[in-house]
Amino acid sequence: MEQNTVLCGANAYEKKYYFNEKFNSLPDSIKDELHIICVLFTEEVGGVITFEYDNEGNLNLKTDADEDDILYDEISSGLLVKEILRKKQELFESLTMFYKVFVLGQGADELLKEE
Repeated sequence: MEQNTVLCGANAYEKKYYFNEKFNSLPDSIKDELHIICVLFTEEVGGVITFEYDNEGNLNLKTDADEDDILYDEISSGLLVKEILRKKQELFESLTMFYKVFVLGQGADELLKEE
């Protein structure tokens, strides 16, 4: 079983943000936007959020919380993830295309035809 590739994430427990340096070629504005999304999510809901690419190159948001975290609200977490996906749909589509073309080596022409 292959592991997902983490693009970035934030952890409310450790008050830390992580960005995978493999993706340093992304524009600073996109890196900043990802940083803001992650940190605001953990500030509002708590827990941990990660942006991960699966083996097909799709970008997924994953959330998690410690079992004994009584302040973490799973319902709010799910609602906030849906809101982020809806509001930032174009960003996620662009990041997915970037990964498929530059990391997986798929042809951009083929990917554009699929859309």
